[in-house]
Amino acid sequence: MFALRLGSPPTAGHDGVVADDIDPNPSPESAEHATATVADDAATAPSSDPAPTTGGRRRIDRGLLVVSAVIALGLVFVARGLLIGVTGDDRVDLPATVESVVPVPDAEQALAQTNVFVDLAPGYTGVLIIDGVELETVDLSSLQDSLTDPGEQISVPPVTVFEPGNSTLTFTPSAAAEIERFESGIHRVTVVHWPIAEGRERARSFTWQFNVV
Repeated sequence: MFALRLGSPPTAGHDGVVADDIDPNPSPESAEHATATVADDAATAPSSDPAPTTGGRRRIDRGLLVVSAVIALGLVFVARGLLIGVTGDDRVDLPATVESVVPVPDAEQALAQTNVFVDLAPGYTGVLIIDGVELETVDLSSLQDSLTDPGEQISVPPVTVFEPGNSTLTFTPSAAAEIERFESGIHRVTVVHWPIAEGRERARSFTWQFNVV
């Protein structure tokens, strides 16, 4: 007769091998050791994020810097040339008794037949001295008073014309005028002006110049 031994069957692993070394009740020390091992493995594992790269300072292209400086300087000269080439430097300080002049001071490209014009402060009159020659001045209001017919036009002589309503002096070069045209070069203008109520004894002057091409 055969004798049968009763008891619990052995525990089998996935591969069919009996695993008899598994502790069903692990101690706390073993659990801590397992947790520490997992943490160490996670800390030593390579990171998926790329390491930051340190970029070096970008070198300045000296050639490009020089070219940029030359272009900027050229633009400055072009802008200034446009400012005073034709119109002159209208930033020149004018006396309080002179509101504007034409050609403006230091104009570089005035025309030979350009008008000389001065706008004085209200209540002032005056005369023009161009290149050292004082030009005759006529009051426009006196010319208007000399008209006899209502439709008659004013005949303006080729001299400096003073318009009292606007306090302006105007001279236009012409064949009949003392100055036929302005020759090429620098021309100097002085406006001698005074309050109408006080007379020329209280006159003051302002001088400027312009260039004719």
